[in-house]
Amino acid sequence: MITDIANEFRDALPDGGALLALDLGTKTIGLATCDAGWQFATAGKTLERGKFGRDRDRLAELVKERTIRGMVIGLPRNMDGSEGPRAQASRAYARNLSAAFELPVLLWDERWSTSSAERDMIGQDMSRRKRAERIDSHAAAVFLQGAIDALAGGVL
Repeated sequence: MITDIANEFRDALPDGGALLALDLGTKTIGLATCDAGWQFATAGKTLERGKFGRDRDRLAELVKERTIRGMVIGLPRNMDGSEGPRAQASRAYARNLSAAFELPVLLWDERWSTSSAERDMIGQDMSRRKRAERIDSHAAAVFLQGAIDALAGGVL
């Protein structure tokens, strides 16, 4: 199941469970996870993006290790809400992941997630080099937190 509606995704996971968020870039994939109770999103690794088979195998290890029950993929919409080529690429990746893992996938609007993550890291006085290495995983944590807040009945 692939959806961009939080309620549908939540209904597919009636008992909650840990989630994995992916911020898909052209060169990297930022990863973040949350606890089974959907309270806290935590930035994880940033993977170098390769062919889907290699990505799938690396993600499979994390899915098994963390007992992941669903995935949240950032959907890069334009500022007016429309979708361009990057959003279509994210939808295609979501279809591949859904088929490979047979897990529900939520497509979540990721507008402003990178700038929010950057602002937070600057506030932590993180160096430019470290920010560049970690921005994708921190952006994934930002939109994952927004998603779990919505899933848990919080304010959108």
